[in-house]
Parts: sequence; C-alpha cells; structure tokens
Amino acid sequence: MIGKLNHVAVAVPDLGAAAKVYREIMGATVSGPQALPDHGVTVVFVDVGNTKIELLEPLGDSSPIAKFLESNPTGGMHHLCFEVDDIIAARNRLTEQGARVLGDGEPREGAHGKPVLFLHPKDFTGTLIELEQV
Repeated sequence: MIGKLNHVAVAVPDLGAAAKVYREIMGATVSGPQALPDHGVTVVFVDVGNTKIELLEPLGDSSPIAKFLESNPTGGMHHLCFEVDDIIAARNRLTEQGARVLGDGEPREGAHGKPVLFLHPKDFTGTLIELEQV
C-alpha cells in the first residue's frame, strides 16, 4: 500500500541555522523557506538524492512543532512521510485495520501542494506517519 519514502521531517528551533548546516557543512541543496500557516510551520526541503529531509520550524506559539520543541529543545525527528497513490483508499484501509487518523480524518494540502494525512504515532511504533498522495 505505501510507496516510497518521500521525506523524513526534523523539527528545529532555528530553520536558518539548520538549513545552513545542511547547505554549507554537508553540501546539500536546500530549498527556500515556505510558510504553511494551515500546518503551523515554516519548512525547507533538503535534497539528498533518493529522498528529502524536511526541516520544520514553528510558525507561531500554537504550532504543534512549538509543543514538540518544548520537549525536545534542540530539535529531533518529527515524522516519516510515505507516498500513496490514493490517499482516501489508504485512509479507509488503515482505519479498517484500526489505525487512527489525526485531525478530522480528511486530507489537507501539504507542502508539495498535494493531499496529506497524519496517522497517530501510537499505532506505528511511536512514529508519527504522514501519507502524501502522489
């Protein structure tokens, strides 16, 4: 059902500093920042060839990433994103198997302009999972 790994998301307290590490020290290509008010984050994508790393910085105090950083002040892995062909079919199959979809269960537009859903980390060995329709 799941396709390839689209990205690994890392929450960071300072997006500019984190992007600089990947760009200048690691020599990676880093996108410009993109504010996503509906998700409460600003993101950049680090291209590592076979996948991407999404660096997430809180956009406002009510951001879920701000809450994550309260527990992890230096940052850390936030979620894994997998591609699916049909996000509604994937959601329905997963919920039939007992997985919980976060929010209202309906896809929202993600950073790539495609529908996304998040799955409860307690259902996936403690890892928050994002599904993105491709």
